[in-house]
Amino acid sequence: MRPGQEGASASALEGRIGYTFQNGRYLDIALTHSSYANEVKKNISSNERQEFLGDAVLSIVVSDYLFHTYHLAEGDLTKLRAALVCEKSLWEFSQALGLGDFLKLGRGEEMMGGRTRPSILADAFEALIAAIYLDGGIEPARRFVLGYIVDALENRDDLAFSDYKTMLQEIIQKNPEERLSYVLVNESGPDHNKKFLVEVRLNSNVIGVGCGGSKKSAEQAAAREALKLMGR
Repeated sequence: MRPGQEGASASALEGRIGYTFQNGRYLDIALTHSSYANEVKKNISSNERQEFLGDAVLSIVVSDYLFHTYHLAEGDLTKLRAALVCEKSLWEFSQALGLGDFLKLGRGEEMMGGRTRPSILADAFEALIAAIYLDGGIEPARRFVLGYIVDALENRDDLAFSDYKTMLQEIIQKNPEERLSYVLVNESGPDHNKKFLVEVRLNSNVIGVGCGGSKKSAEQAAAREALKLMGR
């Protein structure tokens, strides 16, 4: 091992992601930056090809989840997916995982702070998704991706429809006698993949229904439906 170029052990990363590889080569490639592969020059593969595949797997997993979870128009789904799979989001996921600690970097990239560089971490996260997919198929890759996506949908305030409730409230409060409420009408699914169905009511009248992976996201979807009915 060359000091400062290879990261922490891959087995420790397996513990963090909750997946054990049958073929460790996929994980090794995912963690190998092109700067390291070019420097060592021993027929070592960088993670660039796996990054390409991981991007596609990420897109289909997120698209499938959003399609089946949110009753939103195509344009809204596209915006929401873009917010979830952008470099900033993937960098945040990588930071939460501590992925930078495990990367293999060339000396120059190491000295330039490559372990925390957003573009490097985002690419490595996609390569890691591909590694899981190549080793175990779509289901473990889906579980890994959704572990981050569902949390992001529930906890982040800057995603595509995050202001729908505020927009609806601003419209309704122009009439002080009107009362707006959100009612949870159904909850289903296992703990790791809950589905919530929420109605938004104006006084006693249902003006929108939304489904989501959290109560917060379901309320946003319901508010969005109500706004559409109002022509907003």
